[in-house]
Amino acid sequence: MNRLSLKELEEIKRRWEASTPGPWKSFIEGKDHTSGSDFIRTSKNDIELSGASLADQDFIANAKQDIPRLIAEIELLWKIMPNIE
Repeated sequence: MNRLSLKELEEIKRRWEASTPGPWKSFIEGKDHTSGSDFIRTSKNDIELSGASLADQDFIANAKQDIPRLIAEIELLWKIMPNIE
């Protein structure tokens, strides 16, 4: 796998910023509520996925919170170790 470039990191950041504001939370029937379908709650409209596994749904919902933390960590590491290959 190639190292992440600054351009790629900026593209990831733009996609994250363009998405519906968070937090996002996965709701699984039988675990988080007792009737209805599985969905991801956002600050606006709920997201319903077709064909996604429960793990996929949890991954997608948590990505909204995980991605900015990962971006910040990458930027910090690049700042303190700019020449690491």
